[in-house]
Amino acid sequence: MRIIFTVLILAHGLIHLLGFFKSVKPERVKNLTQRITKQRGIVWLIAAVLFAVSAITFFMKYDWWWMLALPAVIISQILIFSTWQDAKFGTIANIIILTAAVIGYASHSFEDEFRSDVQENLSIAKNADSEIITEQDLQHLPAVVQKYLKYAGVLGKERVRNVRIEFEGEMRSKKMDWFPFTSNQYNTFDPPTRSFFMRGDMMGTSVPGYHAYKDGNATMLVKLFALIPVADNKGELMNKAETVTVFNDMCLMAPASLIDKRVSWGSSDSTYADAIYTVNDISISAKLFFNEIGQLIDFISNDRYDLSGDSPMNYRFSTPVKDYREFGGINVMSYGEAVWSYPDGDFAYGKFRLKSIEYNCKSVE
Repeated sequence: MRIIFTVLILAHGLIHLLGFFKSVKPERVKNLTQRITKQRGIVWLIAAVLFAVSAITFFMKYDWWWMLALPAVIISQILIFSTWQDAKFGTIANIIILTAAVIGYASHSFEDEFRSDVQENLSIAKNADSEIITEQDLQHLPAVVQKYLKYAGVLGKERVRNVRIEFEGEMRSKKMDWFPFTSNQYNTFDPPTRSFFMRGDMMGTSVPGYHAYKDGNATMLVKLFALIPVADNKGELMNKAETVTVFNDMCLMAPASLIDKRVSWGSSDSTYADAIYTVNDISISAKLFFNEIGQLIDFISNDRYDLSGDSPMNYRFSTPVKDYREFGGINVMSYGEAVWSYPDGDFAYGKFRLKSIEYNCKSVE
């Protein structure tokens, strides 16, 4: 689809060169019957260049390609009106390109909301009381959690104020087959915030979604073509569900954050630990499972809601993970799945491959 649309833009742009050549060598271009002045020929050339560059930037996946396509379409259509008899069919291509450019603009604006929220969250996040994590900071944790944090390599490192995480993977639901996605997210820990922006590719169609969480309040908005809302969730159940997700992120991506006083610990042994995470008036519980070398291998909670169906349903939520690697000096999982335990069996609805992690970011990228 990307190649086809790139060829369309490029071909449409090259056709505009005829207008330029007509102004320079009118006898050589017989397909255009109307006279074109040299001054107007320069405008035809400008339109051709704008279309060519916008085609290249679109193919290269620059999200600002529409900034070139929009003026190209406007100039082109004005020129077409001035030579309507010869060039009227170019309007069809302009309508197609204009539609895609509007979608590009909408997607850019949608992501700007995410970036603006992230910058605000980073600016208000508090600095840690102590810059370096020591053995003393781990003393209140269950032994198995201490072992995990030591395996992760948090001792002697800076306390974590925020984290930026990039994933790629696939998602699905009971009603929809697997589709690929990429995501970019930022979490802060004091106060707890999570900004998760995802771009899904469904049958060649871009479907961006934005999950926002701040101090226990959560929203989820998914838009077809970044224009048409297809999911808009918020409210008490969403708040609780996303609080589980925030704690899951802490456990899997930012193990150093588990020294947070918002986390209280229950029973434990050498293989598991029960935890309760509280944000304002919301408390969620989870059970963390570990292997013999100290890796966290699963996270299970009964406090998350499946919102993909006609009505919210409370099923057991788990995230089995594996393939630990070093990211930003910390050992964390590089592959995980998100699983609902439906009455008819476990259903993995997400596969996540970790691309990058950056701790203690100064600004949004």
